[in-house]
Amino acid sequence: MSEPFLGLTMLGLIVVVIMMGFPTAFTLMGLGMLFGFYAFYNPAELWIDNRIFDLMVQRTYGAMTNDVLISVPLFVLMGYVMERGALVDKMFYSVQLSFRRVPASLAVTTLIVCTFWGIASGLVGAVVVLMGVIAMNPMLRAGYDVKLASGVITAGGTLGILLPPSVMIIVYAAVAGQSVVKLYAATMFPGFFLALLYLAYVLGWAMLNPKIAPSLPEEQTRVPVPPWMKRFAELYSPNMLAGLLVALVSPSRALGIEAGEGRLTYFKIIKNIVAACVPLLLTVSTFGLVWWYVVIHQQAAASEAPEGLEELGAPVADAGPATVGGPATGFYIWFGLAAAVAAVPLVRYYRRMTAERLQVVKLLASSVMPLALLTVIVLAVILFGITTATESAAVGAAGAFLLALQARTLNWQRTKEAVFLTAKTTAMVCWLFVGSALFSAVFAILGGQALVEQWVLALDLTPIQFMILSQAIIFILGWPLEWTEIIIIFVPIFLPMLHHFDIDPILWGVLVFVNLQAAFLSPPVAMSAYYLKGVSPPQVTLNQIFAGMMPYMLIVIVCMIIMYIWPGMTLWLPEYLYG
Repeated sequence: MSEPFLGLTMLGLIVVVIMMGFPTAFTLMGLGMLFGFYAFYNPAELWIDNRIFDLMVQRTYGAMTNDVLISVPLFVLMGYVMERGALVDKMFYSVQLSFRRVPASLAVTTLIVCTFWGIASGLVGAVVVLMGVIAMNPMLRAGYDVKLASGVITAGGTLGILLPPSVMIIVYAAVAGQSVVKLYAATMFPGFFLALLYLAYVLGWAMLNPKIAPSLPEEQTRVPVPPWMKRFAELYSPNMLAGLLVALVSPSRALGIEAGEGRLTYFKIIKNIVAACVPLLLTVSTFGLVWWYVVIHQQAAASEAPEGLEELGAPVADAGPATVGGPATGFYIWFGLAAAVAAVPLVRYYRRMTAERLQVVKLLASSVMPLALLTVIVLAVILFGITTATESAAVGAAGAFLLALQARTLNWQRTKEAVFLTAKTTAMVCWLFVGSALFSAVFAILGGQALVEQWVLALDLTPIQFMILSQAIIFILGWPLEWTEIIIIFVPIFLPMLHHFDIDPILWGVLVFVNLQAAFLSPPVAMSAYYLKGVSPPQVTLNQIFAGMMPYMLIVIVCMIIMYIWPGMTLWLPEYLYG
């Protein structure tokens, strides 16, 4: 057998051995050592002098000194601390009250919390198990279809591996030699767009067939309004914000109201005004941040650049005098239109600020806001270039500890479990990189990589045909394999060919990330199904869970088609932020 075909045998053998249940990292190292020993074999040398041992040491050292991987344990620790800190229960309750009048409200709430919690933790198994414990039984008791309930949990739980900060993105960046920051920016819109497609499917199915998601009984949708709020509304106004503002000036009647733990105080009135203004503050902050970055920050950065300074290595060009201009007129038009559109629901909301709505806002502010602020800070400092991915991961891990301690849900035992699981996951990733580096080196030495490239180039494919072929192979590999094996073993085979077909590695990588959502949803491996089955009632079968996941696989394919037709959805943000 020639050496190139020996390399292909090595590639096929790795799939078979992994499917037999052997650990991936040690299988990669074992096959790499075995085939590498043959590749470097010299009868004139002692077996101990075989160069495969030197290659093993070099690849191990290279993987362990990869700066990109430093952020992995910190982001994993952030996720496990949040998961062990049990911060999601109150969030689910408050979001469910917010969407209590929406069709399939429990399913919609589950999908929203899965998306948000996936961003915060980035752990598919943890999110699926947590939401299975919290949401599965309530949906089944409410009469929801088993396929709807299982599908929304398994599909929503996988979004965490796509949305930043995701370990999968970091691993791909290390394998492909791409910027983690640019990949984070590139996955933002596709990730939320996929979640939006999931949401549209759930709402559409529930509206077409209301029997699959019956309306909740009154006792499950009733907002727990404290008695003092009802009394306050009687004395001042049914509109709580108007009444609180009046009470701020004329507090005499309000201070005589019993508030459960004594009488209502002036400080409590101020706290409720602040809580009522949270939607307004969030909207103003978002538009203010956009205005600062586009109008102020970029002009300041441009004005600080010395006139006539050229980038190192760039050809000399007569560009004329440097000018500092603001954004295009179109930005101000779109900014004004967006502000007007955002103002309409805000005005409508505050015109109907009843005691129920104020109580829901307070529940959301106490359960969602702290975690949302931490997540926004972690992502913002990365995307705006304030810190590196590693430094932001450290901020996120520290913030997760503070949130869990503030909620008084993290004890010494849970902390030890989080640290142990972090060490276990980090060790797995590092050994995977060592095994992958050795395996890929031996595969290339045997000529397997060159043979695959020659075969693909001999097909005389167009870029779109190569894109379809590569993504189809990864989609099929997702049935028997997990994302780690695909990213570590098979993605490096396609990477050298991207330049030949003039395909952006960031666009291709994000398509792979979306594609690998199907790896969690495709039998027979479909780890999300097994995670959910482990915490579901006995009457929920694995076949029902598989049936519930299938439509979401089709949605993933639709999302990939739209991303390819409209690449700006993926590439616009990294190009705008970093050029």
